[in-house]
Amino acid sequence: MPAGLGLGGSSWFWWLAASLGTESPLGVRVKLPFTIFNPANEKEAFAVGFSTTQYEPADAVESCSCFRHCTERRWLLDYVQPTDLPNDATKSASGKASLSVRDLLIRSFLAGALLAYATSLVFVVLSQNVAPIVGAILFPVGFVILVLLGLELATGNFALLPMAYAAGEVSWPRVLRNWGWVYLGNLAGSLFYALLFYWAVTDCGTRGSGAVGELMKAAAQKKTIAYMAIGLRGSETAFIKGILCNWMVTLGAVLAMASRSTVGKIAAMWLPIMTFFAQGYEHSIVNMFLIPAGMLFGAPVSVTQWWLWNQLPVTLGNLVAGVLLTGLALYVTNAPKKTAAMVLPLAGNETAGSAARQTAEA
Repeated sequence: MPAGLGLGGSSWFWWLAASLGTESPLGVRVKLPFTIFNPANEKEAFAVGFSTTQYEPADAVESCSCFRHCTERRWLLDYVQPTDLPNDATKSASGKASLSVRDLLIRSFLAGALLAYATSLVFVVLSQNVAPIVGAILFPVGFVILVLLGLELATGNFALLPMAYAAGEVSWPRVLRNWGWVYLGNLAGSLFYALLFYWAVTDCGTRGSGAVGELMKAAAQKKTIAYMAIGLRGSETAFIKGILCNWMVTLGAVLAMASRSTVGKIAAMWLPIMTFFAQGYEHSIVNMFLIPAGMLFGAPVSVTQWWLWNQLPVTLGNLVAGVLLTGLALYVTNAPKKTAAMVLPLAGNETAGSAARQTAEA
């Protein structure tokens, strides 16, 4: 087995060998082709076909040692250092800013619908009288799916686009263009799924909504009428909950770049998304589905109440958290530091050697 190529740990090697055909724990006969990766560059893969080959015990032990070493290297190479994140985020944001209006609307429409899908999953599960933490554990599935598919979520872009702007890669009008179209597409996708979900739960309006509908009605009223009842303090509360929510959501968007593997990306995204949802903070895109769905199920909430007491203050809170607490904060502390060069003017009769001595003395 060539050095530098890894299949995983030695235990995985034996599992693979057992599935393909083995004769003994140390005498392995591999019959089928499979793909192995170069840990120095995970994008480079090799399809290797082994004919019937008999490994002697000494060869097998040496191979196991090689696999273990390569696995350790692969785990190290999978992690992206925080100082490298601004560069990756800037590249991603530059691509987002250059998308056409058509692509922005399609990707944001799908993202809004998929996040609504995850929200409805939570309420279906909670209607079965389980602990609320179960819903928080399940909710990140929607965020993970839309990020892995490269879709557009306004709340995540509230952090990524400012990083590209700070790096000088994207102009401010391009940032606003992305935010505007993506927010609109997220709204359209959320409303579309809310209508489909209402029809599915009520058999196209022919029966009651059951426990799921009652939970959504209560949630819609809690997110609007409850804030309205305490006036300005209600708007302030929605704004603060929006900040606390999107601080975690935008960390999830950035942490998706902290790993090169799919499993690593999923784990990194899952943690902050579960954290915000478990604490009941306010996410503007989630509310684009949840409040209209509650209204469809009979919640006494008007469109004006929805936008005035929830959607607008929550969106502003999401924006503040994304721009300041994640986007610019991480960029400023992790961006490459520029070093100033000392320039010494040379007189007409001054040699390069004397200039070098002055530089050394300085």
